[in-house]
Amino acid sequence: MSNDQPTPGQPPEDDDPFLKKPQDPPPSSGSPYGGGSGHQPPPGSPYGGGGDGAPPPPYDPGPYGGGAYGGADPLAGMPPLAEPGKRILARLIDFLIISIPLYLISLPFGGAVDVTSDNGDTDVSNAVTGTYGGGHQLLWTLIGLVCYVGYDTYFTHKDGRTPGKRLLKLRVAMLNDGRVPDTGSALMRAAVLWLPALLCCPCLWWLINIVMMFTDKPYRQGLQDKAAKTVVVSAR
Repeated sequence: MSNDQPTPGQPPEDDDPFLKKPQDPPPSSGSPYGGGSGHQPPPGSPYGGGGDGAPPPPYDPGPYGGGAYGGADPLAGMPPLAEPGKRILARLIDFLIISIPLYLISLPFGGAVDVTSDNGDTDVSNAVTGTYGGGHQLLWTLIGLVCYVGYDTYFTHKDGRTPGKRLLKLRVAMLNDGRVPDTGSALMRAAVLWLPALLCCPCLWWLINIVMMFTDKPYRQGLQDKAAKTVVVSAR
């Protein structure tokens, strides 16, 4: 958010287009910002703490907003949660965007996956078990990690939308206030998403995340979302 003062007579602008919109305060007279108490939100609040009199959101701003523990829903004022099917399709699109060019680039250097034995014959056991030629495979694994994690971190921090999510009209948002994730949260989300998938247990990892998107309550969070305290919502 800019530190410049707004022109008199114009409302302050926020450079985050996905910031959760303020909600009407609850009718309870005991609210610290509600009723006719005349109190204003504290300075620096993303819900109008700049003196414009806008009320705060009706929830306790803890790490998860308090919604899952008896408070009001921290998603109040945000778009609806994304459908799991669209999230899976968006992830597949992003995977192809990265993996196809990466594979083509690797071809002049022997390919990202070497499935031949030392005598030039195809080694089916290596192809099945994933135990490919030592240093060559390790190098391309590290290159892949940098590409996948960097891709997700950059686009998630940029505006909450990777190309796949943009195409499917989805976005990543911080659960507590709806903002675009900062660099640390975006990196945490990307690392938890891709490192296990590329280093040890791809099939099991994707299966766990897909199941969680359908069954997690109340926010349909995958493991990467829980680690970064994010949710995936619909975007216009």
